Amino acid sequence: MRYPILLLSFALAACATTGSGNGTVSIETANNGQPLPGANCSVRSGAGNWDVITPATVPVGSPSGDLRVVCNKSGFRTSEVVYRPSSPVNSNIGIGAASGGRVGVGIGLGFPIGFGGGGYPTKITVDMNPQ
Repeated sequence: MRYPILLLSFALAACATTGSGNGTVSIETANNGQPLPGANCSVRSGAGNWDVITPATVPVGSPSGDLRVVCNKSGFRTSEVVYRPSSPVNSNIGIGAASGGRVGVGIGLGFPIGFGGGGYPTKITVDMNPQ
């Protein structure tokens, strides 16, 4: 009866998959590749709204719709970026066991397994252009 133990280990591995990151997104602003701190940014997703001054870390939680970041700073144009949550790549694994090596006798189980999880990027840099 070693096959149920093997099946249990695959089932537990399938349940252990999680999303990427820890539910936070780092927001930064830049101009010509150089950091530009002090911009007022509004971060919005289906989970809530946050107003921050860059650089900042926002606790967005699990992906819930598009993530919109709108930033303003005196002397610069308003900049907006939108991120859709990435979706995990799913796969089904079939596991079969046959007694005595006979073909056609066995049990097949499929487990959906996500690789890499889905989510927002962990760091967003908003490029700001002078007016």
